Amino acid sequence: MKADATTEAAVKAVLDKFSESYAKRDLQTLLALFAPDPDLVLYGTGADEKRIGLAELKVQVERDWSQSDAASMLFGWTSVSAAGSVAWVATDGAFEVQAGGQEMTLPARLTCVLERRGNQWLIVQAHFSVPFGQQSEGESFPT
Repeated sequence: MKADATTEAAVKAVLDKFSESYAKRDLQTLLALFAPDPDLVLYGTGADEKRIGLAELKVQVERDWSQSDAASMLFGWTSVSAAGSVAWVATDGAFEVQAGGQEMTLPARLTCVLERRGNQWLIVQAHFSVPFGQQSEGESFPT
């Protein structure tokens, strides 16, 4: 169910705050956007990037930052749906990264689930992905 305008704006504000705090390397603000639950799940783009709980999320973010000179996530098309105190988001975007003397822009996708707790929306699950570059448009599988 499509989120109402108030919910959509609040959820998009969480994404904007995520993008801003990630780019500024503001760990405290970034972690505050996530539920402090032991079953919080984040999938990243790397084969080993499955993080459960805030402590593992912190390890992932610190690893990202230690392996880059700068990194940010920009969001484009975004769909926000909701039912009661739960919202789910799908968004296209791009990772902009400076690492190893190179600047890269990688197409990216993010899906996440948020829960409203009091007056705050918190991310309870997130999945970042990068479209498979060896799969041509219109193909369901790489050839």
